Amino acid sequence: MTEETTPVAIPQRRTRALYNAAHSKRRPAYVKRTPPCQAACPSGHDVRGWLAIVRGQELPLHGMTWQEAAFRRMTEANPFPAIMGRVCPALCQTKCNRGSVEEHVGINAIEHYIGDYAIRHKLAFQQPETETGKRIAVVGGGPAGLACAYQLRRRGHRPVVFEANAALGGMLRYGLSRHRCPRDIVDAEVQRILDMGVQVRLNTRVGRDISVVDLEKDFDAVFWGIGAQGSNPLTVPGGDAPNCVNGLTFLRAANTGRLRYLSGRVLVIGGGDTAMDCASVALRIGHVEGVAPAHKPAAVLGQGAEQPPVDDEKVGAADTWIVYRRPIAMAPAAKEEIDFVIAEGCEIHDGLAPVEVVKDASGCAVALKVIRTDWSSGKMVVKEGSEFDIPCDLIVVATGQSAVFEGIEEMDGGRGRIDADVLYRVPERDGHFVGGDAIAPRLLTTAIGHAWRAAENIDRFIRNEDLRNRPAVDVIKVELRKTATAFEDRSEDEVIEEEGLFLGHFQYLPRDHRERLCVGPGEVLGNYEERLRTLTREQAQAEATRCMCCGTCLECGNCEVFCPQDAVSEVAQGEKSLGHFVETDAKNCVGCFMCKDVCPAGYIDMRLPDAR
Repeated sequence: MTEETTPVAIPQRRTRALYNAAHSKRRPAYVKRTPPCQAACPSGHDVRGWLAIVRGQELPLHGMTWQEAAFRRMTEANPFPAIMGRVCPALCQTKCNRGSVEEHVGINAIEHYIGDYAIRHKLAFQQPETETGKRIAVVGGGPAGLACAYQLRRRGHRPVVFEANAALGGMLRYGLSRHRCPRDIVDAEVQRILDMGVQVRLNTRVGRDISVVDLEKDFDAVFWGIGAQGSNPLTVPGGDAPNCVNGLTFLRAANTGRLRYLSGRVLVIGGGDTAMDCASVALRIGHVEGVAPAHKPAAVLGQGAEQPPVDDEKVGAADTWIVYRRPIAMAPAAKEEIDFVIAEGCEIHDGLAPVEVVKDASGCAVALKVIRTDWSSGKMVVKEGSEFDIPCDLIVVATGQSAVFEGIEEMDGGRGRIDADVLYRVPERDGHFVGGDAIAPRLLTTAIGHAWRAAENIDRFIRNEDLRNRPAVDVIKVELRKTATAFEDRSEDEVIEEEGLFLGHFQYLPRDHRERLCVGPGEVLGNYEERLRTLTREQAQAEATRCMCCGTCLECGNCEVFCPQDAVSEVAQGEKSLGHFVETDAKNCVGCFMCKDVCPAGYIDMRLPDAR
């Protein structure tokens, strides 16, 4: 042994002095906090909870598979796991603390796997234990309406869904292309809700086929989930041209089979997910030369007609552009959706603001005049004198949405929205509640979260109970058994961030990515094959092990192993529960903070006795 590596003997009295210096009067307390994934989820998913089931930390009930147990837990918040596992932008993943180690947990991919398992194995929702006999009118059969009907039925009420279209689903059916979410997946998850006993009246528009007064007379409460089926107009001169149409009209016509092909160049204005969907659909339906005026897209979209089919050999690639006033890096659309449409052959022309729709003698758009923009200051500054025309045959406007109030004008709160208070009530309309895009067009998961909160307050309203606002952070409670060790649940108020974790505990574990179908310009035409492949059982479980269980016990044993006083011990087998794996003997604890320092999940606080 060299001189440099020879250990130096430290006098025993000095060791004792150093050790005693770490003593304090503080003692460990186990404090449950909300993980950032759940805090970021607009629908309030208990992400940490169902990931614990998938990886085997929380065991399912006897006779239940772990897949079913995870399905039951996740659908307490969101009844559409197979759909949302495919199309949700996954705000949970953007906040995942695992990203500070290497890459976030693939939460969306695991949800996709569980959702598909539930469909394959025909898992049904449980029927309510009791019936209240109360009837609630749910106006709109889209994500918000169906989610609200689901939550109300779970509570024993009798929701009746009024849907203006011939089929349920709203944006799930008419706004999403089949390559993003197959129709049989939508059908299966909608039917599962109906099988609970939810009643439906299709082809029934409130305000035309039944009045608001009739709803108030025949039902105990009303939920408005009408979505935002209108599109914000292109507010430039010439924006009223017949071949200047809104994105939702375009998607609906394509998804129902009325719009089968394009004729000439299509410009999609916008940078959100709807704009990407429009571009992706345009590339798939393709372009046909020499289309008769009566069958051109503008005529079909404006009159509700249907294009006749043509031979496949006559359909060619569609010249599809996205025109966006900001740099594409600032676009709100999911980055992977932008990457997809670029790979499929869409041209991105960013930094261009529309100035005018140029019309021909018949009033149809023949070009879009744009001006170059500069965003280097953080704000849009137009470059004077940089205007130019982009020739086109169809303009699709995907720059925002608004609700349609035809026949229900009394519900219009202005700005194309229904007014709502923090309890999701419609002001000055007793018994009326609202959620989803009718409040503010955002994400599908946001609409589902609104519906859950509204359903809770509808339930309280019907039972003549005080309505209450949900906590800022939604949580599904898991009761902790009380012992001599202090426990506290701060999950309604606090989110555990990476600074509160011991990241050194976690080894590098590569993420299990879903296989993605990458389609190039030569294969995109008519290609509705699903983009995402689900994980295997083994991949889903392996990916769930990457969860760091932020804000509750990871059951790693670090605190027991590193405690210099042997004050920490594993609880008896029959006393264990999620979040209650170890306990501390306060008589032996010297308050050295070691257990807190080595806790990977940030579950341990050190505090003075009886302090909160």
